[in-house]
Amino acid sequence: MKPREMTATAAAAAIREGRLTSEALVESCLERIRERDAEVRAFAYVDADLALGQARQRDDEPPRSALHGIPVAVKDMIDTCDLPTQHNSPIFAGHRPGKDAACVRILRALGAVILGKTDTVEFAAAGRLPATRNPHDLRCTPGGSSSGSAAAVADFMVPLALGTQTGGSTIRPASFCGIFGMKPTWNEVSFEGAKPFSVSLDTIGWMARSVADLALLAEGLGIGRGRWQPRESVTGLRIGLCRTPMWEQAEEDSRAAVERAAAVLQAAGATVEELELPGSFVEMNALHDVVMQGEGRTAFRDLYLAYPRLLHDDFKAKVEDRLGISPRRLLEARDAIAVNRPVFDQLAAGFDAVLTPAVPGEAPESLETTGLAIFNRTWSAMHVPCITVPFARGGRGLPVGVQLVGPRYGDIALLGVAHAVAGFLATA
Repeated sequence: MKPREMTATAAAAAIREGRLTSEALVESCLERIRERDAEVRAFAYVDADLALGQARQRDDEPPRSALHGIPVAVKDMIDTCDLPTQHNSPIFAGHRPGKDAACVRILRALGAVILGKTDTVEFAAAGRLPATRNPHDLRCTPGGSSSGSAAAVADFMVPLALGTQTGGSTIRPASFCGIFGMKPTWNEVSFEGAKPFSVSLDTIGWMARSVADLALLAEGLGIGRGRWQPRESVTGLRIGLCRTPMWEQAEEDSRAAVERAAAVLQAAGATVEELELPGSFVEMNALHDVVMQGEGRTAFRDLYLAYPRLLHDDFKAKVEDRLGISPRRLLEARDAIAVNRPVFDQLAAGFDAVLTPAVPGEAPESLETTGLAIFNRTWSAMHVPCITVPFARGGRGLPVGVQLVGPRYGDIALLGVAHAVAGFLATA
């Protein structure tokens, strides 16, 4: 096995035990980038010498944490002081921030190696699409907006990558690319230094090739108040099967994946019960969109005024309020969402995890779309933790994941359950 094929957890153990160096791991990742990224186009920027220099420094110093020497890719709308942050926008071409985003500072302090910047939808919001392709089929989207992060992890270019989610920008691409993705409870990780779109929804997320790797980053970033405890068995778990009001909009591949996952978990000893959301959740996706687009009006006003000729019309539409989102409508949407957060927390508290679709189906066979976030927006609005678990293959042979959801601040417990569920589903 080449170092780049190891999970972050396995690589961290090998580095700790002296069986692997950070330099060897980073060089293996860079070799894969040289081999494949001309086709996959996951990265917006890589400085190989800088990455190797960081790795050699890590090899020469005492370990700082379990992330010591592990390469991490960073979505290119999260600031890095030594690499450009260009947001896939002509406004920021070649832009070099003066300091790291808070999440990047944490990773550096823990001894991680920042490998490079991954491509994104413009400002992780709208406008220009990324050049990234799905590594399973280059004709297909990898999802978005954290497109490059998902593709880089899936194609063994890097073991861990940071993304963001405002609607479905971590969970959806992770599912399309057949890897694990986590959106934590809103504001559990500081968003300082990342370009805001909707401040009451924007969340730092991350992607990996195992639940243990998700937990490695979660602990490093300070999620929860203790260490995660992986569960090894699904026996005795209580799983809520939530089809959501959007169930009929799911393709057969996604519906089959969720129903099969529920059936095999129940056969293995878990208790699976239907969880029907109250009627107030029927409009939750639409309410989420009102808040997201309404807050986007504020987020892009400075660029609208300063760079009118360079700013994509999608952002001008937000600032000019072409969608007609009045202050009253925005206020009502905010309040309706807020009222339902404790409602879902109470429902979810009766289960170890809620099982629900992650995506409508396989990745669309197009590079002109990143897919729909219809099975993500409600959970983003609820501020709850979500984990994509790769599970099935669709009719075209592409990955179709399922999603586990928990109540707010239930991140650590959800990781433990996801470990057991993923381990069992991998053998089903």
